[in-house]
Amino acid sequence: MAQQPQYQDPFVHQRQQPAADPQYMQQGQYGQQYATPQAQQGFGDHSGGGHPPPMVPQEQSAMSGQGVFSPQIGQQILENPMAMNMAMQYGNTLANTGKDYVDKNLNRWLSVDKLKYYFSVNTSCVARKLLLVLFPYTHTNWSVHYTQSERATPRVDINAPDLYIPAMGFVTFVLTIGLVLGAQNRFSPEQLGVAASSTLVWLIVEVLAYMLSLYLLGVNSEASTFDLVAFCGYKYVGMIISLLAGAFLGSLAYYVTFFYCSISLAFFLVRTLRLLLLPQVAGNDGIAHGNKRRNYLLLMIAVLQPIIMFWMTASLATYTVPTVPTVKPPLQQNIPRMHMNDPIP
Repeated sequence: MAQQPQYQDPFVHQRQQPAADPQYMQQGQYGQQYATPQAQQGFGDHSGGGHPPPMVPQEQSAMSGQGVFSPQIGQQILENPMAMNMAMQYGNTLANTGKDYVDKNLNRWLSVDKLKYYFSVNTSCVARKLLLVLFPYTHTNWSVHYTQSERATPRVDINAPDLYIPAMGFVTFVLTIGLVLGAQNRFSPEQLGVAASSTLVWLIVEVLAYMLSLYLLGVNSEASTFDLVAFCGYKYVGMIISLLAGAFLGSLAYYVTFFYCSISLAFFLVRTLRLLLLPQVAGNDGIAHGNKRRNYLLLMIAVLQPIIMFWMTASLATYTVPTVPTVKPPLQQNIPRMHMNDPIP
């Protein structure tokens, strides 16, 4: 009987066991640390089919486990001066781009240069402006001065509106409310937040009402939004004085102080806003003779200010602290005292 020829695998040359490298040999096992479970059974055992798993050097395996952004690579980048310079330039470019974007969008709604104009004040001009708000009857020249076609700053011209006194008056008024509530034994930290939010809401509503009135009446005036905020904020000076007088001197002192501050503020607003609302129709006597709509608007602003002042201060200044009635102790009855030697009845 003829002997059958043995089958030769054509791919046997691809599965030849490579020569053992002493670099990857450990304890007599070839590739034990990096071989798969199938390969650990025997490198030459290919009964399951397929090719044997490739060997991975130890250094390459360690780098693949750490990832691309390893701490060593980050340390090398930090120690490289060229990479640091590029990162600094890129950061400066991003910062400048963000600053330009913020300035561009901020100036669209709120001009920082115009806001600086209203805070251009010093101590002497603030003192003179406070005296003008409280004692406006002796002032004669109410026109706003101009320098090179621009309105003079409040530091130079006392008739120019500013936002420093309204801003400081707003903060002082809120603190005064807390002081009055403390004197009346009604203070709590939440009251300051409520007072600040309500005062701010009233100011915003008031300014929006004046702007809407100017729009509906078709009045083209030189008064800007900041001007309206400034003139609406001057009332805090009279409110603070009236509130302190009523809280510490009584209701009568409050009404007297409130009446005087209201008249002074109305007189100040009429003489100041007249040239802003009616600038083009001033006569030779320096008095603006405008149409009825402008005069009605001016009168409305002058009358609403005292009403708002009274609404925001009357309940605090005229509050009376309730008195707690004293309870008399009961009358002691004349009970005869007993001594220890006395017989018990």
